[in-house]
Amino acid sequence: MNTTDTTRAEVETLLARDAWLLDTWQLDEWLTLFTPDARYEVPSTDRPDGDPVQSLYLVDDDYRQLCFRVKRFNLPQGHAEQPHSRTQRLVTNVLLHGEQAGVLRATAAFLIARTRHGVQDQFVGRYELALARQGGELRFQRRRALLAMPGLRPVGTVGIII
Repeated sequence: MNTTDTTRAEVETLLARDAWLLDTWQLDEWLTLFTPDARYEVPSTDRPDGDPVQSLYLVDDDYRQLCFRVKRFNLPQGHAEQPHSRTQRLVTNVLLHGEQAGVLRATAAFLIARTRHGVQDQFVGRYELALARQGGELRFQRRRALLAMPGLRPVGTVGIII
């Protein structure tokens, strides 16, 4: 993949689709946005640059684990998100950072408003992305969500996909 072949608009479209699929709880379709060797990471708020091997991560999933996470969210007895939270994601400030070995690096800022049991929480941060083509389509090879929050309070937990 050449970065000259991939425009910022194409990355923005991928991120908009990602947000829409998550906000509408179309999680099985959301999984199609990932490559089979993908990683999904959410580091802890106190060590955002930590290594997942040596630091506590809120989420550190390979594609198989991510599929299992989605399966649990889709189960009626998956109590962490039953009933589902209502979310609205805003993604902005998309920047391309170059391509190496067929993988495009990009970043974007996000704000996620979540309403659950009448309480609204906000998650703020940035995505660090590694994107690759699969079947001609841009896909996440790595989707890392860095929360720009001092902690999870008053939110408490990350029961949704960030």
